[in-house]
Amino acid sequence: MRRFWFLIVIGGLGLAVLLALGGWQLQRLAWKSAVLADITARMATPLDGLPAQPEEARDEYRSLTLEGTVEKGALRVLTSRPPDGPGYRVIAPFRLADGRRVMLDRGFLPEADKDSTLPAGPDRVEGNLLWPDDVNSFTPAPNIERNIWFARDVAPMARALGTEPLLIVARSESLPGTDPMPVSVNIPNDHLEYALTWFALAAGWFGMCLYFIAVRRRG
Repeated sequence: MRRFWFLIVIGGLGLAVLLALGGWQLQRLAWKSAVLADITARMATPLDGLPAQPEEARDEYRSLTLEGTVEKGALRVLTSRPPDGPGYRVIAPFRLADGRRVMLDRGFLPEADKDSTLPAGPDRVEGNLLWPDDVNSFTPAPNIERNIWFARDVAPMARALGTEPLLIVARSESLPGTDPMPVSVNIPNDHLEYALTWFALAAGWFGMCLYFIAVRRRG
C-alpha cells in the first residue's frame, strides 16, 4: 500500500511541475508578444526630427527622416550577410543642419571594398534610432589601426568619431555608396512550442502514472 501511495504522490508532483512549466511558458509567450507588438508600434510611429534628449526606453526603434551631411572618417564593423558573405557595416559621422553630430549606420560594404573611398556630402536619411546590444564578454577589442570593430559599441564609437552616442540605422539614403541594412526585429518567440512540449510531457507522464498504478493495483 505504501508503494501505491508513493506512486500517486510522485506522479502528482511530477504532473504539477510539468504543468507549471507549461503555464510559465504561456506567460512568457504573452510577455514576448507584448514586447514585439510594442516594437512594431514604435517602428510605425515616426518621430518629428531627432529629439533633443533621446531616451532608449522611449525612443528605440522609432523611425525618423533627417537631412544633413555625411562626413568622412567612417568606422568599419565586421559583419556578414547572406548570401553576400563577410563584409562591414559602415558607421559614419552625420552632421545635422543644427550642428549636432550623430552616428549613421549606412549599411553593408563587401569585404573586398573595405578600404574603398565612400562618397560623403549632403544626404537625406530615412532610418530608425537604435541602441544595439551587440557587445558581450567574448567581443574582442577593436583594431583601431586597421579600423576594424567587432560590434556596434555605441559609446566607444561615438568617442572615436567625436559624435553624440546616438545611432541611426538607415533604411534609405539619397547618397549612394553602401547597401542599407535596416533595423529588423529578430527576437525569437518560441514559447508556444515550449509550452506545448511541456504539456505533451505532462500528458505522457500522466498516462505512464496511470499505467503503473493500474499494474500495481492488479498486482
